[in-house]
Amino acid sequence: MTDSTAPVRIAMWSGPRNISTAMMRSFENRPDTAVWDEPFYAAYLAATGLDHPMRAAVIAAGDTDPAAVAARALGPVPEGRTVFYQKHMTHHMLPGFDLDWIDGVTSAFLIRRPESVLASYVQKREAVTLDDIGFRRQAEIFDRVADRLGAAPPVIEGNDVLADPRGALGRLSAALGIPFREEMLSWPAGRRASDGVWAPHWYHAVEASTGFGPARADVDRATLPADLARIAEAATPYYERLAPHRI
Repeated sequence: MTDSTAPVRIAMWSGPRNISTAMMRSFENRPDTAVWDEPFYAAYLAATGLDHPMRAAVIAAGDTDPAAVAARALGPVPEGRTVFYQKHMTHHMLPGFDLDWIDGVTSAFLIRRPESVLASYVQKREAVTLDDIGFRRQAEIFDRVADRLGAAPPVIEGNDVLADPRGALGRLSAALGIPFREEMLSWPAGRRASDGVWAPHWYHAVEASTGFGPARADVDRATLPADLARIAEAATPYYERLAPHRI
C-alpha cells in the first residue's frame, strides 16, 4: 500500500538550455513545493575536472560526494513541504555515479530538439561535445526508469509547455500524481535563494521572467556550423527515443 502522507520527490531530468530553470520557477511557486537546483553539479565538476564557468564557486558551494547528494535527494524535504522538485542535469550523472537512488523518486524527462539546444548552448559556452548536452545519458536514465516501471515515465517537450502552459503542466501534474496549481503559471521576477551559485552566468533570462515565454521556432540543422550539426545528428536518435512518449 502506498503511503499517501509520504512526500512526492520529483526528479526532472533535462539537458542544458531547455526551459529547465523556468520549470523550477513554476514548481517553486507552488506553496507545497521545495526545489533543488542541479544537485550533482559540484560532484560532476570535481570528478571530471572540466573547466566550466564559475567552476571554483560551484564546487565550493555544493557537495562533491555523489553518494551524499543522493542521500539528501531521498532525505527530509526542506521546510516540511509535501513536494520536492529536483532539477537534474542528465550529463551530471556520470557513469561512475550510483543510480540506485533513482528508484526512490518519481522521474520525469524534459526534452528539446538537439539543434535548438546547441544553438543556445554555444551562446553561453563556446566549447561543446555530445556528452555536454546530455542526450545520451538522458536516454539511458529514461530506459532504466522505464524498465523498472514497466512503462514509459512522463516526458514533456519544452516547446509544448511554452505553447500551452496550463495544458502541459496539468498533464504533467496528473502524471506525477500531484494536483495542478494555478500558481505554476507565473512567478515574481528576480533571483531566488534556491538558485545555484552559477545563476549569474546562466540565468539572466529567467531572472527577468514572470512566466513562460512564447513557443520558439526550432533551429534548422542546416543553419548550424558543421561541428554542431554533427553533434545534433549524433544526439537525434536519443531525442527520438523519448519524443514519442510526450504527454
